[in-house]
Amino acid sequence: MKGIDAQIHIWSKTITPPSGLHRKVSHFTAEEALAEMDEAGVDAALIHPPAGWDPDSNALAIEAARKYPDRFAVMGQFPPDRPENRGLIRGWRNQPGMMGLRWALLSEAQQKWLDDGTLDWLWPAAEEEGLPVAMMGGLFLPKFRAIAERHPRLKLILDHCGLNRHGQDAEAFIHLDELVALAKLPNVAVKATGAAHYSTQGYPFRNIHDGLHRIFDAFGPQRMFWGTDITRMPCSYRQCVTFFTEELPWLKGRDLEGVMGRGLCAWIGWNYDFSD
Repeated sequence: MKGIDAQIHIWSKTITPPSGLHRKVSHFTAEEALAEMDEAGVDAALIHPPAGWDPDSNALAIEAARKYPDRFAVMGQFPPDRPENRGLIRGWRNQPGMMGLRWALLSEAQQKWLDDGTLDWLWPAAEEEGLPVAMMGGLFLPKFRAIAERHPRLKLILDHCGLNRHGQDAEAFIHLDELVALAKLPNVAVKATGAAHYSTQGYPFRNIHDGLHRIFDAFGPQRMFWGTDITRMPCSYRQCVTFFTEELPWLKGRDLEGVMGRGLCAWIGWNYDFSD
């Protein structure tokens, strides 16, 4: 069974320290990522450029996908608040490995773009280009839902399980009902990335199994994607894999194959070779 990580970051420099709990290192290259992936048994990964601390990370990700086309693809980004950048979205997927777009919108200033019209151009443009867009929608679920409802042909992805980024254990799941209700919208998917972060318990993080099960029951194996965000995980890369492949008794067979990579590739249009 192939394992495709739905989110990693690589960077070559840091203009500011990596955010949050990410490793405070000056670089994490494609080659370093590949070494860790090989050790963990991960076949491929979807790179999300961390432009917040490396403004050249989008180009770095594209170069990694060009150099290692069987190992990497990219959810790229550019400053969406600059009107001169709007034309970049046309032909966006013509770049090596480029699958779509991702903005975390973590800060309050960036989240204001959802209300003040700054991003109004983006949703129809991405919809027209057939570009999936990933966001930390768990921070603004009502606004995320409104975008999905207004643009039913736009594929939207909730980052990091769609949970409360600022909570752990039960606090992480305070919006779970609102989250699983989004599954009724067929253009919404969820990345089960960073799951281990939401538990203060050690591996295998048993106190979040039921919450993950509810998300899976709602979205299914074609719209729930395993991944790590490995540079901020509290466990080993291999444990991030076996957490899903060995510790969740309700995730087996074709469902497991879907969650571990097939669903992601189908959703974003990554023509990955799943043959052995």
